[in-house]
Amino acid sequence: MNIFEQWENVKMYDLTQTISHLSPPWPTYEPLQIKFFKRLAPNGANGQLITTSNHVGTHLDGPMHFDTSGRDIASLELEKLVGPGVIVDISDIAEDYSIYTPEDIMKRVEVKKGDILIINTGYHKYGYDQPEADERRYMLRHPGPSMDFVDWVKEMEIKWIGVDCGSADHPMNTKIRDWEPGEAKLADKYLKEKYGKDLNEIYPWPDVYQAMHVQVFPQPHEIIHAENLGGDIDKVLNKRMIIGCFPWRFVGGESSICRIVAFDTE
Repeated sequence: MNIFEQWENVKMYDLTQTISHLSPPWPTYEPLQIKFFKRLAPNGANGQLITTSNHVGTHLDGPMHFDTSGRDIASLELEKLVGPGVIVDISDIAEDYSIYTPEDIMKRVEVKKGDILIINTGYHKYGYDQPEADERRYMLRHPGPSMDFVDWVKEMEIKWIGVDCGSADHPMNTKIRDWEPGEAKLADKYLKEKYGKDLNEIYPWPDVYQAMHVQVFPQPHEIIHAENLGGDIDKVLNKRMIIGCFPWRFVGGESSICRIVAFDTE
């Protein structure tokens, strides 16, 4: 069987959230703004101007995002962006402010060294373009990883991670904790009841602040991640697939809006 015949058996799934002027950026970032600078009549073509930050819709946080000496988006090899991986579904244990662990991942899928790891928390259902849209839950209350998760992704040499919510860090291990004291108070209460520890015991600042960015983006690990996934993600849960992230070839780019596709070769 030649490669063209094989391609007929490949099914593609788009794991990308739609993007528009309605897409909420990560809190405090510039939203996408769009306007026409010319129209079909009388110019013969439509043309648009876009102003945006890199952290709107489905996007890849690049190494430079949290590491001044890190590589830009244009420097990332296709071999880093595309390869085998798994899409794991932890939505059955996901609650507002909840925490997931390496064990939660490993008991649902087999993760191999060097994999791409996509995590379905289920919170994409609160995305701005969904019937249950809830921006506060999506950005401020989504589940996040335990602190041993940080060491685990290093040990597994994960290529990159994708999440279907606002951040690969727990929202209360980001600046949102300072910006939204009401949310921090609710999270603290939940964590004490659920895990028997308060917020600062689980995520002590400044020691582990934004650990899924600060501790894993720099070399030699360079484990970056994509945020705000969605699209067809519910169709490919707990499956091993070829996964590709396709950002702009962006010289000097700290991050980039991107498209993420899962290829089912079976």
